[in-house]
Amino acid sequence: MGPDPDAALMVAFQAGDERAFRTLFAKHGRAMVSFCNHFVHDAARAEELAQDVFLKVHAASRRYRPTARFKTFLYRIASNHCLNELRRGEHVERRAAEQADALRGEARPPPGADDLPGRGATPEEDAAGRALAAAVEALLARLPEKQRAAFVLARFEGLSYDEVAEVLDTTVAAVKSLVHRATVAAAAALAPYTTAGTEEVGPCSTPRTT
Repeated sequence: MGPDPDAALMVAFQAGDERAFRTLFAKHGRAMVSFCNHFVHDAARAEELAQDVFLKVHAASRRYRPTARFKTFLYRIASNHCLNELRRGEHVERRAAEQADALRGEARPPPGADDLPGRGATPEEDAAGRALAAAVEALLARLPEKQRAAFVLARFEGLSYDEVAEVLDTTVAAVKSLVHRATVAAAAALAPYTTAGTEEVGPCSTPRTT
């Protein structure tokens, strides 16, 4: 593993450089909102959770050791926070409703999907894109907690199996099994939205293994 500039920023923050922490927040803040939204499917709540995550990173900074990528440290805190959020009563009820929608074929697009610019797409392409986004969110809602976390970390965030195992405090073999099961479910759920000859669809690309 080469030098990690984010780890250097975290070490600088440990030494008292608040600007280094602000740089980390500016670099990873939007990605963290997106990550949290994969769990709660609520844009406003995802913003709040992302802010909570960085508050926890700030508070836990003294425990950080630059022996692994900063991103691993960040996503371990974020995953634990999001999984705890899922276990709250209101999200248990929401998840049950999302699963019921998915079973009825009434998956809804993620919050804000209708506000995305068309970038020149035809109405048919816009509709197909919204349908695919809704199918992805419905898939995530159906996955068990650990499966969802492993799948999002590996397929959406690009962490290696080793890093996902560290984030989730489990073994690489367990991560491979979690991601495999989620990928099989994704292949079945997203098959109607893929075209013949397409080798990879964003969330189903292969994660790094080192």
